Amino acid sequence: MLHLKLETDPRWATIAEENLEEILTDHAWCEQKAATNAITIIANNSQYEDLVTDLLELAKEELEHFQMVHDIIKKRGYKLGRERKDSYVNELYKFMNKGGSRLKSMVDRLLFSAMIEARSCERFKPLSERIKDKELSKFYHELMISEAGHYTIFITFARKYGKDIDVDKRWQELVEFEGKVIKSYGKSESIHG
Repeated sequence: MLHLKLETDPRWATIAEENLEEILTDHAWCEQKAATNAITIIANNSQYEDLVTDLLELAKEELEHFQMVHDIIKKRGYKLGRERKDSYVNELYKFMNKGGSRLKSMVDRLLFSAMIEARSCERFKPLSERIKDKELSKFYHELMISEAGHYTIFITFARKYGKDIDVDKRWQELVEFEGKVIKSYGKSESIHG
């Protein structure tokens, strides 16, 4: 379904499991950023009522995920560390069109968001299948399903409102770009790292 160029090396799940406090902190901040991203898209494109409605729900769900991860952190006696920079996301951001029409910018932002959700979904699969911690295995399986839904929302809106843009071509360009970027990642205990 996701059609990403490169799958995560399953050994990444072992790296993540060796430092659960770090992976959980990074994950918590990823959820917070996802909520903020949805709100930013709403703020910049409030004329699209259906987009606003659906992204408000998505933002609430991302905040719920943030709270769920934070609750796990607290329950295990860990501390929510400081926010982490996400180098992977920053690399993807370089691909986005910064100029042009508002519509082109919106479509690129939606595709950028779809890609991040797709990669997160893909990363949660090896975590859910390989991590020995049963609670976290189940948690990441459920989040994998949720992230797939978020990916679908973003890509659907890009196609709906990008009628005068070759959205599928732009998506394929992003898939190719992300395939090159992700080769540098998968070696650290962060969701995209």
